[in-house]
Amino acid sequence: MQDVKKGEVTRGGDPLPVKKALSWESLVFVIAFTGVFGIIGYKMGIMNMMNTLMNTAYSLLIDTVFYIMAIAVLAGALSALLTEFGVVSAANKILSPLMKPVYGLPGASIIGIFTTYFSDNPAILTLADDDNFLRTFKKYQVPALTNLGTAFGMGLIISTYMIGIGAAQNINSFPAVLIGNLGAVIGSVVSVRLMLIFTKGKLGTDAPAVDDGRGIDTDFFKDHRVVRLGNAGSRFLDAMLEGGKSGVEIGAAIIPGVLIICSLVMMLSGGPAEDGSFTGAAYEGVGFLPWVGEKLNFILKPLFGFESAQCVAVPITALGAAGAAIGLVPNMLTKGLCDVHDIAVFTSMCMCWSGYLSTHIAMMDQLHYRDLTGKAILCHTIGGLCAGISANLIYTILF
Repeated sequence: MQDVKKGEVTRGGDPLPVKKALSWESLVFVIAFTGVFGIIGYKMGIMNMMNTLMNTAYSLLIDTVFYIMAIAVLAGALSALLTEFGVVSAANKILSPLMKPVYGLPGASIIGIFTTYFSDNPAILTLADDDNFLRTFKKYQVPALTNLGTAFGMGLIISTYMIGIGAAQNINSFPAVLIGNLGAVIGSVVSVRLMLIFTKGKLGTDAPAVDDGRGIDTDFFKDHRVVRLGNAGSRFLDAMLEGGKSGVEIGAAIIPGVLIICSLVMMLSGGPAEDGSFTGAAYEGVGFLPWVGEKLNFILKPLFGFESAQCVAVPITALGAAGAAIGLVPNMLTKGLCDVHDIAVFTSMCMCWSGYLSTHIAMMDQLHYRDLTGKAILCHTIGGLCAGISANLIYTILF
């Protein structure tokens, strides 16, 4: 039996918000949905639009999601071993004096930085799925792991790639890439600190991330850790296999976010085929976001110092996929549309944002804080902008 009171329906004691069957919301949604896809379909052709949408989603599934899943499996196994044999606990003990004042997080969170830097954003979820890791956290600090991990996602891949394309053009891009990494660190601090402001207000600052029902405070796990039963060999195998299994689950959980969000972003960012026509191939689009970048170039130029308006396509594409974003750079470098200064900014923003629009939703859902997704995205948007601005300023001052 449901009780209706003040426009809410309760189920199991929990209030469920309800709305009238007929409301303006339905009409507005239909108009907006039809308008957006009507315009895209008019420009690309309805069949081409549908084919591009499906081909892009399929390509993302095969080339991106399964790649991320493979990384997540390996990262999950590694992170489980690091927690099982005390590396996380040692990092928490040793690095707390650094991580606490800088990020407002326990020292163990630095393992999340390393894990995502060497792999991708969702890799930090394999750590967050381990109670031994979470025991060093307060509850309000857990949602900020999404922002921390995303700020360093694919860091090694992006940095290596940027150094490589510079070398191919006989350009020493190594200093620019280092500056880009520093800019990403600054952006990560901004993003995490802003996120903690929201989580403190919602979750408080006292509740532990893991409640064992025994009243053990988080501070207890600064000096102690829980391990699996058995000898070192069996613990090694159990941790490795359980961590890998967690990686599979995480890889599957991010599929909806990557396919839906990233497909739409790529369709708004991409352009037609080389001959100017639309063929329905993957990653074609109407070029709306780069067009916006050109209109805003008078703002973007002083903030990021881009050589040309076309440079804005790189960080905008990084909103959906960092791999696709860095793939734009070689051609732009060859055509003289960007220079080594832009490589610093590209590295910083691609690394800090690293496709966060396509992974943040799934990552927050996996952490069971879906209601804070909007806040996480807002904070990370600001963090990525700060990363690019910082890289621009640092490079300008030094060179």
